[in-house]
Amino acid sequence: MLIPYNFGGFEERLSDYEQSRVVIFPVPYDGTLSYRAGSRNGPSAIISASRALEFYDIELNASPYEIGIHTTCELEPIVSSPEDMINEIERVSQKFIRDNKFLIMLGGEHSISTGVVRNLKKKYKRLSVLQIDAHSDLRDTYEGTKYNHACVMRRIRELCPAVQVGIRSMCEEEAIFIRRKNIRIFYAEEIRGRTDYIDDVLKGLTEDVYITIDLDGLDPSIMPAVGTPEPGGLLWYDTLNLLKEVFKARNVVGADVVELSPLPPDVSSDFLAAKLVYKLIGYKFFLR
Repeated sequence: MLIPYNFGGFEERLSDYEQSRVVIFPVPYDGTLSYRAGSRNGPSAIISASRALEFYDIELNASPYEIGIHTTCELEPIVSSPEDMINEIERVSQKFIRDNKFLIMLGGEHSISTGVVRNLKKKYKRLSVLQIDAHSDLRDTYEGTKYNHACVMRRIRELCPAVQVGIRSMCEEEAIFIRRKNIRIFYAEEIRGRTDYIDDVLKGLTEDVYITIDLDGLDPSIMPAVGTPEPGGLLWYDTLNLLKEVFKARNVVGADVVELSPLPPDVSSDFLAAKLVYKLIGYKFFLR
């Protein structure tokens, strides 16, 4: 039987836009990459791997796909400028947010998050952002643009508060900015294997939260397929423990999973990313 090409490979009754509560939005853009190319292939790799998932979630004792998961067509990259690409993401994603879908954007590189956050900020006036990442992404400009992936959290912090978790790499400019603004960073070396820091994360988040997950926030031992891998990251259960508590305590209004840069024939990273997306859906609708 031919499996439909969408997240999960679901038939129409489980993936129809009108009936689905979740929208998967693939954005295969890597126009400002800095090191290893390939994150433009991340969305398709995640979708392909998702079709091999087991859809019963043992932890939740539920099958999250039953709430309906619609996958949009890939957004065509705009190559004229990174700012134009962000504007296009903002334009296209506003329909999903207006229709009250739980939006999960698949990247591509991390710069794309700004477009969705702009839209959500219009709807949720007290929005905040949780970032899981190896890099602080707080440069003001990089390689001639304010919309480089290395600047994404600087742009987001201009829109709303943010909490940054798993960080273990930054430039001197970013370190100066963090000290000047007295920003609390949850460094990976301080939190790995612990859960007692999560209450402090929650204190920094408002009621409505957008989650952005750069997959290099995870340790390369479990997530090698990223453009700029950094040693010493979060492991699988470290990540889930944090996410679970955020979903319990806050209204998570959307998410993205970015920076997968596939390494065929090894598909383990693709599968982890797909399972992480499915866990986000499960935690949103089935966590008790």
